[in-house]
Amino acid sequence: MEHTRDIYLSEVFLEEAWKQLRQALEDAGRWSPLPGETLPLDQALGRVTAEPVWARLSSPHYHACAMDGYALRAADTVGASPAHPIRLELEQQALAVDTGDPLPLWADAVVMVENVQRTDEAILLQAPLARWQNIRSVGEDIVATELLLPANHRLRPVDLGALAGTGYTTVNVRRRARVAVIPTGDELVTPRPDPRPGELLEYNSLVLGAQVEVWGGEASRFPIVPDIPEALIATVTEAAQWADLILLNAGSSAGRGDFSARVVAALGKLLVHGINVRPGHPVVMGVIGPEAVPIIGVPGYPVSAALTGELFVRPLLHRWQGLAEPQPQIVKAHITRKLLSPAADDEFVRVVVGRVGKRVLAAPLSRGAGVLTSLVRADGLVRIPRFQEGVDAGDEVSVALYQSPEILDRTILAIGSHDLTLDLMSQYLAEQEPSRRLASANAGSLGGLMALRRGEAHVAGSHLLDPKTGEYNLPHLAQYLPDTPVVVVTLTRREQGFMVAPGNPKGILTINDLARPDVTLINRQRGAGTRILLDYLLEQHEISPINLRGYDREEVTHLAVAVDVATGLADCGMGVRAAAEALGLDFVPVSWERYDLVIPREHWENELLAPLRALLYNPVFRDAVAALPGYDPGSMGTVMAQT
Repeated sequence: MEHTRDIYLSEVFLEEAWKQLRQALEDAGRWSPLPGETLPLDQALGRVTAEPVWARLSSPHYHACAMDGYALRAADTVGASPAHPIRLELEQQALAVDTGDPLPLWADAVVMVENVQRTDEAILLQAPLARWQNIRSVGEDIVATELLLPANHRLRPVDLGALAGTGYTTVNVRRRARVAVIPTGDELVTPRPDPRPGELLEYNSLVLGAQVEVWGGEASRFPIVPDIPEALIATVTEAAQWADLILLNAGSSAGRGDFSARVVAALGKLLVHGINVRPGHPVVMGVIGPEAVPIIGVPGYPVSAALTGELFVRPLLHRWQGLAEPQPQIVKAHITRKLLSPAADDEFVRVVVGRVGKRVLAAPLSRGAGVLTSLVRADGLVRIPRFQEGVDAGDEVSVALYQSPEILDRTILAIGSHDLTLDLMSQYLAEQEPSRRLASANAGSLGGLMALRRGEAHVAGSHLLDPKTGEYNLPHLAQYLPDTPVVVVTLTRREQGFMVAPGNPKGILTINDLARPDVTLINRQRGAGTRILLDYLLEQHEISPINLRGYDREEVTHLAVAVDVATGLADCGMGVRAAAEALGLDFVPVSWERYDLVIPREHWENELLAPLRALLYNPVFRDAVAALPGYDPGSMGTVMAQT
């Protein structure tokens, strides 16, 4: 390769450079998130889940005493008062327990030690206890098979505890991208306290490597490579054998010793040489080798190098982790002095920001590409778009702050009836649109409609039966949402029935069996569509709820009801077939019902919900719902009403 002066291949705008890089990576199959690897939990902090994690164990996995005190039967305390204390014999009617102890099989409550008087052989109680008072029942925190963590979720310390607490010792996380950082230049020397004139301390590889590590990659810094084409080709070829990305620092401009563009062209395909941004004009991009490994020729000036990392390396590394690039927190500020900017370039200016009175001000730092202190001192970055030619003093500008933004405004909040498809929807949104997440709160169908009325949610899941018409949801809109225009769209049909122990030992087959004295029921909370369905069936068969043993004990999800049946706390509970099968229970079908999403029109038409709307018509998601026992998504996406 001749040692001749290089020239720019062509200068392109930032968006065009990204378009060409993305297309090349898509063509090579390198645009998708990286595959997973299994790590022990103590090595997984900060890593990103490569697949959804479903709870293996319920938490807690046994009925646990929640207080230091005495386990007893609540029925033995009925009538206790200061005037008429009740005496319970130790070992026979009361047993001393500590917090966390398993609840004895015969007990159903715990009295706090400070609320009793003790003698050598008995305790005295001055107040009655309710069943399950001061007890943490199985699955109080999370029930086995529930979604614990979605894919593409960065693991926090609390997530590691949740994984361990539900039976995991390892977790499947995205492999970290391997990034080769290669500094080049005859004038470079390793950092030292006494460089000679003409020697430039090489620290860009340190900055770039640290950026890679912070952004979730694994950086390998190479020794300085001199400006010898053959040496550059050999080093880059070596790196391409294992790296997912190569950063070739310096040598990207048009000087006599700048060979980056020609090295890329010699080893693969040169995509870009020169981008209309300042600082960072002489960026090189390409793909090399049979695996089409992406390579970026990073300018040598430190501010240009750091900005190139922010503009290209960070988004790519987040993409490979299955994450959306973190969006900076933007504040509006007034620039303190006039700035002129080249008409054809997007310019990025580092500023310090402060509040003076009621005004936020942005003071520009030195704009030189080699001014290291501007990197250290900057509070944020101002982008001056091409063709604007600068800003005048006092103009309002947008400042991208160098700190993690709050992403709650990217959250779709769903309050209402619990359904297993909401977990699936959360997972699919996390996979296909990492910048969105679905957060659900279980409040029952009626609670969801009331949350919409108060403006507290984007979406409410509802399956409210109208006993007069037999119709779901629509008759309730005028009553609960008279002034809120909504769209009602079907998510799925699902099968409701009685969840019973394996083999159905009590022979529960009809609604009439629930009134038998030997059958204990577990109910859903008031306002839940499942409870309304149960009440409807009871009324049809002229059965009074007072005749149902356990009618007043409530759970807030189908899986929680299933846990109570599976652990023997109840003989029967109404819920969906999928919840019964998830915990190995038998299921007695009762009816099919329509489960709708009720969405205020202002949210339905909002971009925030666009991924959710698209998911309703996604065949892959529909197939996943159809795979759930007792689910029929045939009418998914059908708009039932618009008010």
